[in-house]
Amino acid sequence: MAKDTSNDLKVETFAEHQVITQPNPFRKIIRRVDERNADDPVTRAEEALAGLSGEFQGWMNEECHRLACAFETVAKDGFTGPNREELFRAAHDIKGDAATFGYPMAAIAADSLCRILEHAPELTTVPSDLIAHHVHAIQAIVRESPRARAKDTADELSTRLRRLADEFLIAANQNRPEHLEAVLAPSIVPGD
Repeated sequence: MAKDTSNDLKVETFAEHQVITQPNPFRKIIRRVDERNADDPVTRAEEALAGLSGEFQGWMNEECHRLACAFETVAKDGFTGPNREELFRAAHDIKGDAATFGYPMAAIAADSLCRILEHAPELTTVPSDLIAHHVHAIQAIVRESPRARAKDTADELSTRLRRLADEFLIAANQNRPEHLEAVLAPSIVPGD
């Protein structure tokens, strides 16, 4: 039986140098595929996403309803721990899903709301209108998104909300430099 030398180092010696070739342990486990039948996982994922795209509007409507319910609970019962958490999670989920589902401006507005909930030193000092405007803006952006001029309006609305949120947070965190640094940091939301 011949010895398998595919795991041995190969050394080629030349006059001024040596070339050392390491073994490729994956050679034994990699399956070669005929180029004509090559599977492209990215293409498969894009096709799957396109197949689900008809569901995106419904999913975003459900997320907006969840956000509205969380806001109603906060308006009625105040910022208790669970109420704050549910409002934050609803906004955070929209922030994460909206760009994928085709609503990038809703993601920006949801990010702004998340920032308020994260960085306000005392949530009872946050003007209720500021939170209400964020919730209503997210709902409007999702509702109006298919309309022709909605993108420009959504962009302006999201930008203004972010500016108002930042102004509030900067004023509220004047004595908290660690939060002020986070408030002034640029957003990482896609499309922002």
